[in-house]
Amino acid sequence: MASIFSQIVAGTIPCHKVAEDDQYLAFLDISPLAHGHTLVIPKIEVDYLFDLEEEVYIGLHLFAKKVAKGIEKACPCKRVGMAVVGLEVPHAHIHLIPLQSEGDINFSRPKFSLSQQKMEEIAAQISAAI
Repeated sequence: MASIFSQIVAGTIPCHKVAEDDQYLAFLDISPLAHGHTLVIPKIEVDYLFDLEEEVYIGLHLFAKKVAKGIEKACPCKRVGMAVVGLEVPHAHIHLIPLQSEGDINFSRPKFSLSQQKMEEIAAQISAAI
């Protein structure tokens, strides 16, 4: 069975898309740690980040860098943090999280609950900044 992220790539599950090209997709996390928390994935389904082919791995990070620059412009923050946890969904992905402090990247913290309208606004702002 395809991962939830593969279903998002296929368009069978909606997302708040931030950026996309033929190999990669970036979309807002539905349970964000901060406004602008974005997931960056390869479109191919590979469970573990370090199992990606080298070219895809490098491309994913370059794509994430471009998205992070857009997040910095759209979401006031000191930095955009990057985290790879990889346990929650069996599809390689990178979390990009706007940070004010190191504690902002703590995944045991309570998550935000944002309205669909707010998610659409944030996604549009980041997308426009890219």
